[in-house]
Amino acid sequence: MIPEQNKTDEKMTSVKAAWNKAPAGPKKDAALKHYKAAETAHTAKDDALTNKELDAATAKLS
Repeated sequence: MIPEQNKTDEKMTSVKAAWNKAPAGPKKDAALKHYKAAETAHTAKDDALTNKELDAATAKLS
């Protein structure tokens, strides 16, 4: 894996952990939509979109 992919993988793990710890509610639901979009982008090897969706998911959890 190239370093950028490692960072993206770590970020996905971090966001998923934050999502798991978040209380149920509309913020968690909104974050899940972005996380699923990030998973799809990650599968397509689109790191830019993956990171954008992960950032959006993090923002929704805040």
